[in-house]
Amino acid sequence: MKFGQWLDNWSMTSLKIKTPFLDMEWKPQEEDKAAAWDLYIELLTRITTQKLDDNHGDEKTALTSVFSLFSITRDVMKSNGRHCIEFTKIAIIVLNQIVRPFTAKWHGLSVNGAFNDQEKCEEFRVELAELQGVLKIYTKMLADMAGVEDLTELESDEI
Repeated sequence: MKFGQWLDNWSMTSLKIKTPFLDMEWKPQEEDKAAAWDLYIELLTRITTQKLDDNHGDEKTALTSVFSLFSITRDVMKSNGRHCIEFTKIAIIVLNQIVRPFTAKWHGLSVNGAFNDQEKCEEFRVELAELQGVLKIYTKMLADMAGVEDLTELESDEI
């Protein structure tokens, strides 16, 4: 399967990737599978994929958790070595094209006191929910790469 076809399967065609990469064979190695598993677990257990209840939680803490994906992903890539290239391709793109615009915007606003403004807090939560939707797809992609059952939708929103 080509890398571009794999992205198509997950409706991630909005990512900006140069054609030569899209035409390359997508063949995750054991190191890719291990790295995908490591990050999959991190994403499943963070605000990145878990609802931030309207009556609970803290926007600044949520932003910090999303931002931590950068260091976590770098650590996963380093610990799994240079042979986890398929994982690295998608991880770098997701960080730079999906996560970075969100964290850059909200870090700047946070520094300027946005989280003291209820309207900004509500705007943050709306944008976080949008980000979570994309990161849930990414989490499912990681489960596929890791070769494990996907547990992204394991929990119900119903009480």
